Amino acid sequence: MGRRKKGRKVSGWIILDKPVGVTSTHAVGRVRRLFDAQKAGHAGTLDPLASGVLPLALGEATKTVPYVMDGEKRYLFTVRWGIETSTDDTEGEPVATSDMRPDEEAILSILPRFVGTIDQVPPAFSAKKVDGERAYDLARDGEVVQLEPSQITIHDLAYLGSPDEDRALFEAHCGKGTYVRALARDLGRALGTRGHVTSLRRTQVGPFDEHGTVTLDQLEAMESPEDCDALLTPMADALGELHEIQVVSGDAAKLRRGMSLLVRGPTAPANGEEAYAMDGDELIAIGVMDYGKFLPKRVIVSAD
Repeated sequence: MGRRKKGRKVSGWIILDKPVGVTSTHAVGRVRRLFDAQKAGHAGTLDPLASGVLPLALGEATKTVPYVMDGEKRYLFTVRWGIETSTDDTEGEPVATSDMRPDEEAILSILPRFVGTIDQVPPAFSAKKVDGERAYDLARDGEVVQLEPSQITIHDLAYLGSPDEDRALFEAHCGKGTYVRALARDLGRALGTRGHVTSLRRTQVGPFDEHGTVTLDQLEAMESPEDCDALLTPMADALGELHEIQVVSGDAAKLRRGMSLLVRGPTAPANGEEAYAMDGDELIAIGVMDYGKFLPKRVIVSAD
């Protein structure tokens, strides 16, 4: 007989507004304890020095995490010109300096180079693996870390102005795997100077943005774990890019047993298309269409 998991069978998303100074892992732990949840995870790490949207999945919502992590992201960030650091943010030590300060015309002229599918070398202090080791662990041990470029997609990069000659504000709309710290570094180099991020805020991850975010203070003000449930976002909200199939309770029971379901009609998903099944407002399963049949791939276990 297996050991019973501690905690409640609570499922859903908390769209956390992560504060500066808190790691993503620590945020997950705090939220899990506040909900007394059996299971929790996050969709897309935020550096401790970054703030903003950190979607946290509780319980069965962890099965929808990949659909959020693969989504597009938006960031607001400030670049400090003239200094490049070992971490590409304020946590590291200066490794190169420049007296050059770009003006607005120069900044606007180089932005098109960073839009589209481009190669980007991740920061040495990143979670990328080198021979099985995390790059940041090697860098902290004083090793010289050589990372290979990765292909990333930046959909839009906007210059928002400069509060003074040393700093510039930007907004980036990008795909999975983009390092904003590396973007700041490369912007500095392209402008004939150096640069690093001094502030970074994520405003969107996939279907989730700043609207409806919850703070740790709000959660900690709740009198009980059950009271926190009122702040949950439904699991299905993570699946906005997929086709929705409404089913009746009898068909929902079949899907939960792993059985396929015939789906016909002009609005039925196409063959090979991913979709999700709903019984009213309850997520039942995520799957794929196979010649008119919906095949469940991830079944959502009922809390009952």
